[in-house]
Amino acid sequence: MPEIHYISTEILDLPTVKDIFESNKSLELSEEATFNIKKSKKYLDAKTKNNDTPVYGINTGFGSLCNVKISSDNLSRLQENLVMSHACGTGEYVPKPIVKLMLLLKIQSLSYGYSGVQLETVQRLIDFYNNDILPVVYTQGSLGASGDLAPLAHLSLPLLGKGEVYLGEKIVSSEKVLKKNKWKPITLQAKEGLALLNGTQFMSAYGTYILLQSHKLSYLADVIGAISVDAFDCNMSPFDPLVHLVRPHRGQVKTAERFVEFLSGSELGLSEKKNVQDPYSFRCIPQVHGASKDTIVFATKTFKTEINSVTDNPNIFVGDDKIISGGNFHGQPLALALDYLSIALSELANISERRTYQLVSGLRDLPAFLVNNPGLNSGFMIPQYTAASIVSQNKQLATPASVDSIVSSNGQEDHVSMGANAATKCLRIVENLETVLAIELLNASQALEFRKPKKTSPFLESFLVSFRHAVSFVAEDRLLADDIHTSIGFLQSFSIDSELLF
Repeated sequence: MPEIHYISTEILDLPTVKDIFESNKSLELSEEATFNIKKSKKYLDAKTKNNDTPVYGINTGFGSLCNVKISSDNLSRLQENLVMSHACGTGEYVPKPIVKLMLLLKIQSLSYGYSGVQLETVQRLIDFYNNDILPVVYTQGSLGASGDLAPLAHLSLPLLGKGEVYLGEKIVSSEKVLKKNKWKPITLQAKEGLALLNGTQFMSAYGTYILLQSHKLSYLADVIGAISVDAFDCNMSPFDPLVHLVRPHRGQVKTAERFVEFLSGSELGLSEKKNVQDPYSFRCIPQVHGASKDTIVFATKTFKTEINSVTDNPNIFVGDDKIISGGNFHGQPLALALDYLSIALSELANISERRTYQLVSGLRDLPAFLVNNPGLNSGFMIPQYTAASIVSQNKQLATPASVDSIVSSNGQEDHVSMGANAATKCLRIVENLETVLAIELLNASQALEFRKPKKTSPFLESFLVSFRHAVSFVAEDRLLADDIHTSIGFLQSFSIDSELLF
């Protein structure tokens, strides 16, 4: 029997999400969630029965059509039309792990009982999640303000037996999958289409996925940076706790502590140094890596709040007897956090590339381009070019999306967050960072070979033994693209305990 995660009001955080995914847990509604969903739906049904008072999105049109009254006979058709008309996504397919996160976060948000949806609707979303029936969603289409309308419309289409889903590695029609599982399409009732589409689950899922990667890559940046410190025969004094206690930014202190721990017992670290000072890309690692850590922590707090929130509209408050149209779908907090995170991750790549540059420069008794017979062999000349091109692209991708806005819906939706664009380009920065770190690891491990018989620390030697099973020492020129891709795969497969990450 698979392990179960119960959807409830208990806080959903990154370690919990990581555990749900890594343990491949199934989802199930708690009694509390079931009660809250039913209570909200019962209240909404009572409010809309024989009631002609206009309530946005329930018996009115949407966006700038909010003043158009809809008859009670057409409320279900209204909601289905909303889903179909808003499914206007284009671009690439959203990665499947992010689609699965979208399902989880939409289920979580609807479970609080402020949305007025049917229990059957939430249960069908859970069925999709548990059976790995993942809707095909596109990366382009959301302005990040009326909720992630287009992406969430594509996420919702299979409820109606429309659109496409992944079934294993194949893309098939959702109608076919519903018939195979003997599921009837959901007949959406008052407000349900709006509850499904109005929300930030596209941005939130991207941000959650990116943050899980960010915490891991931040840790690996420290591990690989520590290997480079020894490979470049650097001083240990910049990591002395006394330096950081007089400027105690949390991330800076944590980074310095990690480097002292990672390099503990290093023969190279204990050896006498010819150079009094090291370049900033080594000497200022605690300050630079630390600032990025602090940004990751800030973004984590923002997204933790968001994924435990209700972000559709209008909101139903049963105890206060109110249905309130507000703006919780607006993605500004996420857009700003994602832009800030993009800059921080770009900087981790930036300083990594600078360390790679120093390692191949023929300095500190290392051969030019880290290879025997330089000239005959070009060695590690061009991987640095690759890293340089990537960090330059990151600078372009890190241009903030949140400072942009564009008017939509005939001026009704006149300020948007562009948080969806911030999310998709932040993911590209994460992928780029992973590649740049893989290139640094390739260079630093090669440089350490020229320091033998002296060794780095036992911890880093153990790490390098694992790496050498994947990538061997480069004795003469060979196809380094293969080594770069293998190095990336090594980082992707490297498992780190949650206690070390969060």
